[in-house]
Amino acid sequence: MIVVADEVRDALARGGPVVALETTLVAHGFPPGEGVEVGLESERCVRDAGAVPATVGVLDGEIRVGLTQDELARFDADARKVGPRDLAAAAVQQAVGATTVGGTLVVARAAGIRFMGTGGLGGVHRGFPDPPDVSADLSELARTQVLVVSAGVKSLLDVPATAEVLETLGVPVLGFQTDELPLFYAARGGPRTSARVESPDEAARIAYAHWQLGGAGLLLGRPPDDSLDDVEPLIEQALRQAHAEGVAGQAVTPYVLSFLHRESGGRTLRANRDLVAANAGLAGEVAKAYGRASTDGRS
Repeated sequence: MIVVADEVRDALARGGPVVALETTLVAHGFPPGEGVEVGLESERCVRDAGAVPATVGVLDGEIRVGLTQDELARFDADARKVGPRDLAAAAVQQAVGATTVGGTLVVARAAGIRFMGTGGLGGVHRGFPDPPDVSADLSELARTQVLVVSAGVKSLLDVPATAEVLETLGVPVLGFQTDELPLFYAARGGPRTSARVESPDEAARIAYAHWQLGGAGLLLGRPPDDSLDDVEPLIEQALRQAHAEGVAGQAVTPYVLSFLHRESGGRTLRANRDLVAANAGLAGEVAKAYGRASTDGRS
């Protein structure tokens, strides 16, 4: 059921650096027609770092690991959002399935991929337990030996509560050149990270040691280069409007993103594009450094 592209399979076979990328960002994270270019730019950033991109999605009854440009273009707004629970159904029903972080982690675990780049991690929704909504990203990260590079936790969520859950699950929350977990659009103001790292090599060495000790996933938070510190009021407004309109579950994130892009005059859209690409590039750098860390650890 899982079909791995030749380039990805060859890289994995020789122990080369590979970075998994999700497709929900392509299908639902940007205005129609723009997501594909964001996906391609993310792949270019991974390649520029010396690693191989492995974009994951469900097409024609198969879970694909590594997509062509034409295949990537099929992930539009009509694609089904596919988390861990949805992979099998999407494949059997031959749906176009755009994978979330959690869905991508399931596939990365099966394929043997150790690194992933994304925009923001899912987590505990604001107001928990009403609604009683916690992203499956957290449980999959807690059991998958993958380091995820993101701009922290999605800012529409309860970030402090999410950080507490990650601690309970034993997931290291590392800050890339920061002591605070980024708030997606904003670089500052988040909870303290469990450790600060200064370089891709240091992050790779920590990942290697964590996995040698039997640990599972790690989160590496990379602050956005252009911090938008005034977005919080818009997020609260978007969430109130989503609630008023009965938007819930998986539909909340794309609704809020669309609201923010529109009401910010495109500022959040530009920031989102930039941080997604930057996270992919850093994931590629850490993946490449991991080869050196694992070699040193065995010597």
